[in-house]
Amino acid sequence: MSNSDRLIIFDTTLRDGEQSPGASMTREEKLRIAKQLERLRVDVIEAGFAAASQGDFESIRAIAAAVKDSTVCSLSRANDRDIARAAEALQPAARKRIHTFIATSPLHMQMKLRMEPAQVLEQAKLAVRFARNHTDDIEFSPEDGSRSEEDFLCRVLEGVIAEGATTINFPDTVGYAVPELFGETIRRLRERIPNSDKAIWSVHCHNDLGLAVANSLAGVMIGGARQIECTINGLGERAGNTALEEVVMALRTRGGYYNLTTNIDTTQIVAASKMVSQITGFAVQPNKAVVGANAFAHASGIHQDGILKARETYEIMRAEDVGWTANKIVLGKLSGRNAFKQRLQELGIDMDSEAEINAAFTRFKELADRKAEIFDEDIVALVTDEEHAHEDEYYRFVSLAQRSETGEMPHAKVVFSIGGKEHSCEGTGDGPVDAMVNAIESAAQTGAELVLFSINAISTGTQSQGEVTMRLSNAGRIVNGVGADPDIVVASAKAYLSGLNKLHSKTERLNPQTE
Repeated sequence: MSNSDRLIIFDTTLRDGEQSPGASMTREEKLRIAKQLERLRVDVIEAGFAAASQGDFESIRAIAAAVKDSTVCSLSRANDRDIARAAEALQPAARKRIHTFIATSPLHMQMKLRMEPAQVLEQAKLAVRFARNHTDDIEFSPEDGSRSEEDFLCRVLEGVIAEGATTINFPDTVGYAVPELFGETIRRLRERIPNSDKAIWSVHCHNDLGLAVANSLAGVMIGGARQIECTINGLGERAGNTALEEVVMALRTRGGYYNLTTNIDTTQIVAASKMVSQITGFAVQPNKAVVGANAFAHASGIHQDGILKARETYEIMRAEDVGWTANKIVLGKLSGRNAFKQRLQELGIDMDSEAEINAAFTRFKELADRKAEIFDEDIVALVTDEEHAHEDEYYRFVSLAQRSETGEMPHAKVVFSIGGKEHSCEGTGDGPVDAMVNAIESAAQTGAELVLFSINAISTGTQSQGEVTMRLSNAGRIVNGVGADPDIVVASAKAYLSGLNKLHSKTERLNPQTE
């Protein structure tokens, strides 16, 4: 298979995906997702933006040390400090890439950078030249490329390739492009730039008009790009990014047209989708292509009849090819610690110590006493809860009692700690969740505004754990709190306190607002 027939899949779930309001992840959560991306056989994992915060730096360094098969990448602005920080974070990586960028559209240069085009050109070249001191794998992006002037783009991209950029990523930063025009723009740039063949061309499309996947595929088929930047579930700023699962399965299902291959193990797609959804609290809509709960469901009698006679009548993909297999019940209350530890390893969950494994196993046994059938999703949820419980939480859940009766005002009593001091508080409300929130706020008095509340069943049946996401807003900050428990009111309390902990954290993170 020649390089011209192979498409590089660049996943930016841990960088651009995390820029979704409320989608911030801990180092442990990022590491778990990175290991799943490696199992998915993603070519490049953009692990974060090293200069954004100390937390981002440490997450990238941990991923760089753990990932062996995929290239690990860090974003950086076009300045020496950012690039040096990215290089330091990537130091343990077996294969590393520095991805640097600068805006090239007249609007961005004038209003955001306040730089003249000549200054931007020089800054871009200097950044790539400096990055080359740290690695031979350099990616350059002209931010807001789809709204940039073509002549200027040609000068910038020719200059950075001459300085050693090995990948040129053309971003549709605001989702403004349409497929034919986007593909033609990349084709013209490649034809006009004398040294364009010295770099692999890439596309990074946002979904503001719902065209991210179509634009990415047009960039490949019309423009000749051979790398697509994407995220699991299409996660990302505003309306999100190109969805990895959609472009990969489009290339596979319509292989006779695209004649391109990827390195992706498609059977790992659903597992990756569920993991990202559970960690971020961003639920996947049922009618989402490939990974939605209804993606392979059929309600119409005519469709059901056709499926029973020949599945190909109404299905263009096999559910098992993307990882939709019946959940295998692997553990129960009689399962031992070694079986539990083995399942953690199979799920890509690494614990730092035996004490943490023991604590998670204790939580597992408690859950098994309440819930006869334990699914993989239950294990992921309880481990996530266990990780949060071992963090230095300012707010920590202890217990809850609630009373709700038709015609009566719901009442909740919540016991939780604030800064290590235990508080018992009561509240009433329109429903049990409202009563619980009012009880917590009577003691915490944070003034947080609840802007989103959603409940999802983690697995199947009435014994399923409920996974609750609460999006809180306060003083301009937006966070997602996630909690899981067979009792959805308890899950809601955990989610609310999780959100309050994130709001309480004073960690400032620089958002590059790129691509």
